[in-house]
Amino acid sequence: MTFDDLNLIKPIQEALVDINYTEPTPIQEKAIPLIIEGHDLVASAQTGTGKTAAFAIPIIHAIHPIVGSPKKRKNIRTVVVTPTRELAIQIAENFELYAKYTGIKTLVIFGGVSQVPQVNELKRGVDVLIATPGRLLDLNNQGYINLDHMHHLVLDEADQMLDMGFIHDVKKIVKLTPDNRQTLLFSATMPLAIRELADTFLTKPKYVAVTPVSSTAEKIKQVVYFVEKENKRKLLHHIITTQNLKNVLVFSRTKHGADNIVKALKKQNIEAAAIHGDKSQNARVRVLDGFKNNSVHVLVATDIAARGIDIDDLPFVLNFDLPNVPETYVHRIGRTGRAGKEGSSISFCAKDEAPYLKDIEKLIRLKIKEVKDNPFPWNESKPSNEPVKKDLRNKKKEQTNSRKSDASKKNKKRWY
Repeated sequence: MTFDDLNLIKPIQEALVDINYTEPTPIQEKAIPLIIEGHDLVASAQTGTGKTAAFAIPIIHAIHPIVGSPKKRKNIRTVVVTPTRELAIQIAENFELYAKYTGIKTLVIFGGVSQVPQVNELKRGVDVLIATPGRLLDLNNQGYINLDHMHHLVLDEADQMLDMGFIHDVKKIVKLTPDNRQTLLFSATMPLAIRELADTFLTKPKYVAVTPVSSTAEKIKQVVYFVEKENKRKLLHHIITTQNLKNVLVFSRTKHGADNIVKALKKQNIEAAAIHGDKSQNARVRVLDGFKNNSVHVLVATDIAARGIDIDDLPFVLNFDLPNVPETYVHRIGRTGRAGKEGSSISFCAKDEAPYLKDIEKLIRLKIKEVKDNPFPWNESKPSNEPVKKDLRNKKKEQTNSRKSDASKKNKKRWY
């Protein structure tokens, strides 16, 4: 299949030609026709599969006949709700890319910065609004957002929104939207809580899924170093300097840990910076820009902050701390080796992280190769610490107590 086969409007086709998009990715091939047909949709797709285009392109295709003229008053027709500021910015950039010849106006809003410029843009009129939950509700409560004319609601990274505690905000947002909206839910994983969410908010949704979470990119080289916890920083410095690594995305389990890694690297004259929830929006943008233009060689991030980071040609991902949820490992290393390019994943495994490594290998059905040339190996004479309890694995699943839509909602008429 090619994009020509989807019979998209000419302005979108021209925009896709500009960026050399010829064939849709699997998630785009499955999702775009269903969205154009007007179905509610639940899609399981990981970062890097082209999921943003999977909902942005058909939405632009649908609303362009209504809002395409710059002279028309701009009412909010589409709302995309996403958990992080970085992801919101990335989605907005993609919408602008695909809609460059349509006259559709896009705005991204998020907290942590002054609301004044965002309010001013809202007053001028917006077609597509990309928002984090808190700022969206805040500006709505102040009377700056009117969703009466909205056609599409997109809940992106739904599993992450659940993990971050946004479920109640999401429910409030849904209540603000028209009953005849088209709702699209995208999630990297599909736990029971997400399916319950879909049953509550969506009408007879279609389900699509691509790239099972257990499958890692074939071209990603994966290796592991068995290292004592107190020697991890020494090993990191050794690997970066001896292998002359640059453009390395390092994952830390905690914000405090990320800051400490950066301090240790800077003492060794390695240009490094951290990105996590305690950083201001301006600081996060500066760090990402520095990483993209190679003035920052090592970017240290927590899992939540890393959602939405979209960096082309990322050659290395390094797991300083192994995640205690094996699916998270797959999401991490999936940030390298994109679009058929080669990439490398390096993991550090302390003794108390051995159970995590075992779970990861079981999920990906692969024995990760151990690096024997390791200057800081496990001290076999030293007793291992008690493995960290996998509290997240045993954490209660988020329950949705909202009642399902009544019969009239289930048989609602579409806006189209």
